[in-house]
Amino acid sequence: MIVLSVGMPRAGSGWHYNVIHDLMAAAGAADARDIRVKYRLQKILTEVNCNIGVLSARRLAMTTVPALMGNTFVIKAHAGPSAASRFLAAIGLMKVSYIYRDPRDAMLSAFEFGQRAIQNGRPNAFSHLTDFQKTLDFMSEYVRVWERWMGETTPLIARYEDLLLNYDAEVMRLAEYLNLDGSRPEVRAVIEKYRPEKAEGQQGLHFYKGKIGRFREAYPEDQQRIMAERFAPVLRKMRYEV
Repeated sequence: MIVLSVGMPRAGSGWHYNVIHDLMAAAGAADARDIRVKYRLQKILTEVNCNIGVLSARRLAMTTVPALMGNTFVIKAHAGPSAASRFLAAIGLMKVSYIYRDPRDAMLSAFEFGQRAIQNGRPNAFSHLTDFQKTLDFMSEYVRVWERWMGETTPLIARYEDLLLNYDAEVMRLAEYLNLDGSRPEVRAVIEKYRPEKAEGQQGLHFYKGKIGRFREAYPEDQQRIMAERFAPVLRKMRYEV
């Protein structure tokens, strides 16, 4: 089986992926990084967290091969659902968990992460976000991806803020969705490892400041109004104050 950890960029998706990956590993699942090498999927599952990119029929078909060989493993994506992902979920070959965040905080995090990478001499996927408008348009695309996932019936939906503030309840809900026994020592060890206060700075988690509502301090009032106007229709659905 494939476990797909999908997330809005800069919404704790690396953190969420690693929680899921290690929870599944504690239950005997394969390490996705080993699967990537064994089945020569380096061009399909990229980066440290085995990101599949788009959920195309071709990419998912190639990734399904090790699952059909009896392997269970966890991969990551930021993309919206597809006919192929729906089919795999419908036949029980894929479980999907999706995490999102207030898009205004995600915007700020994406911009800062990209600019910090430039300053360190290692540009990343966010380094092209050089101004407010580019970052707003970038995040608007992922708000549309959020809307598409909300239209799906099978994923487990999580909010970054809930995971941060109510970690135990959220991670137990996740374990239940994955059919794991949350009382097992191996599972408990993973839960303890990824507590928010321990996650900051861990490699591959992309977890830095993680503060809720920081956009209100970082953006001037005129830009906050623009964000509110752009995202107002979905902010209420996401359960955020406009």
